[in-house]
Amino acid sequence: MNYYHQIMFVLLLTSSAISQNIVSGSILNEKNESISGTIYLPKLEKGTISDLDGEYELTNIPNGTFNIIYSSLGYTSISKKLTFFNNQLITQNIIMVESAIEMDEVIISTPFHKLQGENVMKVERLSASEISKSNAITLADVITEIPGVSTISTGTGIGKPVIRGLSSNRVLTFTQGVRLENQQFGGEHGLGINAEGVESIEIIKGPASLLYGSDALGGVLYINPESFAPTDKTNVFLKNSYLTNTQGLLTSLGFKSSKTKFKYLLRGTYATNSDYKTGNDERVTLSRFNEVDIKSGIRFQNDKIKTTLRYNYNQSNIGIPEEIGEQTTSKDMELPYQKIDNHILSLDNKVFFDKSSLDIVLGYLFNVRNEFEDDFNNPALRLKLNTYNYNIKYNLADLGNFETFIGLQGMYQTNMNFGEELFIPDAIKNDIGIMATSHYHIGNVGLQGGIRFDTRTIKTEQVSEAGEQDYIAEIDKGFSSFNAALGANANLSNNIIIRLNLASGFRAPNLAELASNGVHEGTNRYEIGNANLISEQSFQTDLLVEFKNDHVELFANGFYNYINDYIFLQPTNGVIDGKDVFKYTQSNADLFGGEFGLHFHPHPLDWLHIESSFETVTGKQSNGDFLPLQPANTLSNTIMLEIEGNSVFKKPFFSTTLISTFDQNNVSNFETTTSGYNLLGMGIGTQMEFNKLNATIGIQVSNLTNEVYVSHLSRLKADGIENIGRNIKFNLLLSL
Repeated sequence: MNYYHQIMFVLLLTSSAISQNIVSGSILNEKNESISGTIYLPKLEKGTISDLDGEYELTNIPNGTFNIIYSSLGYTSISKKLTFFNNQLITQNIIMVESAIEMDEVIISTPFHKLQGENVMKVERLSASEISKSNAITLADVITEIPGVSTISTGTGIGKPVIRGLSSNRVLTFTQGVRLENQQFGGEHGLGINAEGVESIEIIKGPASLLYGSDALGGVLYINPESFAPTDKTNVFLKNSYLTNTQGLLTSLGFKSSKTKFKYLLRGTYATNSDYKTGNDERVTLSRFNEVDIKSGIRFQNDKIKTTLRYNYNQSNIGIPEEIGEQTTSKDMELPYQKIDNHILSLDNKVFFDKSSLDIVLGYLFNVRNEFEDDFNNPALRLKLNTYNYNIKYNLADLGNFETFIGLQGMYQTNMNFGEELFIPDAIKNDIGIMATSHYHIGNVGLQGGIRFDTRTIKTEQVSEAGEQDYIAEIDKGFSSFNAALGANANLSNNIIIRLNLASGFRAPNLAELASNGVHEGTNRYEIGNANLISEQSFQTDLLVEFKNDHVELFANGFYNYINDYIFLQPTNGVIDGKDVFKYTQSNADLFGGEFGLHFHPHPLDWLHIESSFETVTGKQSNGDFLPLQPANTLSNTIMLEIEGNSVFKKPFFSTTLISTFDQNNVSNFETTTSGYNLLGMGIGTQMEFNKLNATIGIQVSNLTNEVYVSHLSRLKADGIENIGRNIKFNLLLSL
């Protein structure tokens, strides 16, 4: 450490020692009764809960201006902006107003960390409790409960998010604050993240290139990792799940503890599943999978800095199903199958100055993908992907009603082959992006806009010699793009909110699209890249109208997305090595549709919830042909009862859901139509307390009627293989 750095370090520690900003006060309702509420500063990830008298205190707050959120179940959330400077003690007494509307949540995936109601862009969110109530088998299944979101699946072990008809590299996944890179170009490549140890999931529907650069053209799946324990608290968790259809077992053990400045957590999860059974009571051979997942984290925080180090290791062994053959419940891997190791290391630093702050997030990801075809010891395909990424954002001093961020983001990535076969060549990819975005709030209107410039270079090595079947020419290409976004939200009255967002987005071709040449086993076809591809460029208009009162919530969200030079696979009518040949090509495309829904919760029957939503998307090429892999129209209806309970059974719930998927007749010229189907699901659960031990018990049933069906987005549809039949999931969570 040089002399300059030593001086800065000493000054940092000194200022840390002498600056002790505090906010305290009480939380009351309109009857002047004390209530238990949560007080939270999103930017600091720092919070507390008021005591029985409604009193609270938060200490060690840095100098600067911060949003502070007050929330309590059954009351309208309140957002306050407070400015702290030099040992300031602020008293903030809050009067909360009762409301039957669900509690407003803070959104993390956008830079301003505002309540959902204040956000210019509507961001869908699933909390940890909602995830735990899901009957999904994998994390990819969980997100399908959000209108406008579906998955391309390969059996039960692999799922890729689809947002409004866009998938693969058009949907960017973030976890631990860094972009996930794990060869996600392949349709049979899953997320590689276990749902245990996830605090919440946020989804941005539509171009988010302004915030995240290339590959966010279709949207963003933002996975927030498990939060640390409250100060001076220690928690231990044990979860066990059993699934009847796959005879699946999951065990997850977690531990976390926090002091004033240091916090840490550790969680380990193991899951294993047999071949799944269809509604015809036939098991799909080699659809079995198992998973080991370890998540850890440590944080240091004072009134000047917050540093969080997290590490996630995930190893998945996933069978590659091709037929309905041997009927067995064995969980042992057989050929062919994939073995994937995924390492995610992230370092999140926040430095707080008197009137501004600096965020520096660094990430290292190491992904090893093996595909075993004929030999357990020698993988036919072995890819190693090293990714270094960075995200630096400077939050300028607040200027009146303006909040502004400027940022620098980038990624350096290497792809290397070590297997007997080669599908994509060794390559180096480098991304650099600079951006600026600002939020302006006045009265009942919020405005947000920004601009960004990105550049990407891709260099590949030559494979084989010209004229050979496996020849891939060397590539050295660059892609760049300017993008902008502008949005507004306005409270037209106490009950009506309108949001309008205009955004451009771009996506540079990925390595597979440019340079693949070989059999893609997971899709059972021969794929050929196209080195002449250019970047996709999109422009989307999104309009959302929401109505809320004490009894009902209604929303209508329409969008139109125009994409220049949309990249997709098209059959050539050729055959190589017994596989149909597909080659990447481009065409302009239009996607349009929306989501519509209602939530009926009659007051004072707050325990009754009736929810209904409808989602539709249509994707067409410029010549009028439909785009491939577009989800069918879907209607979802849910009735849920959530009761306060008694001293033994706390917050018991019961739900039943009917999901009606319509016929998909809008198919590309190399797809077949898909018949509609209805899936009935049910769930029941409760919480119990035994001294300091809390127990949560839940039973969820999917496809209760054992419907025989095939999803249009199933990779196994071409092989005539149906989706999963009836499945009952038992959950037991013990926490101390």
